[in-house]
Amino acid sequence: MAEKNLDGPEADALDLGAVFRALADEHRRSVMTQLAADHSDSERGCNSFDLPISKQTQTHHFRVLREAGLIDEIDYGNRKGIRLRRADIEKRFPGLLALLGAEPPGDTAPR
Repeated sequence: MAEKNLDGPEADALDLGAVFRALADEHRRSVMTQLAADHSDSERGCNSFDLPISKQTQTHHFRVLREAGLIDEIDYGNRKGIRLRRADIEKRFPGLLALLGAEPPGDTAPR
C-alpha cells in the first residue's frame, strides 16, 4: 500500500490559538519538545515517543498536533510516521521551536 500524507492546514493558515491549545497538553508538548530538539527532522514512528498513555489516546494527541499544523502524519496502512513541520512553524511563529527545544525533556508538567 502506498503512503498517504494526512494533511494539516497550510503554513499561512496556522492559527496561534490552535497551536497554543495543542501545546497546552503535557503529552503533546512532550512530543513537540522531542521533535524540536532533533534538528535532523527525520520521520519517527508513533511508538518512538515514550508516552504513558494508550494507543487510542496517542492517536488523538497526534491528530490534534496535525490539525494544529505542527506535524505531518504519513499513513502507511499498518503504521504512521510523524514529521515536524519545522519550516512552516518557523515561518509563521519564529522562535516557537527554540522555546520548545530549550525545555528540558520530561519537564513538560504544568506549573
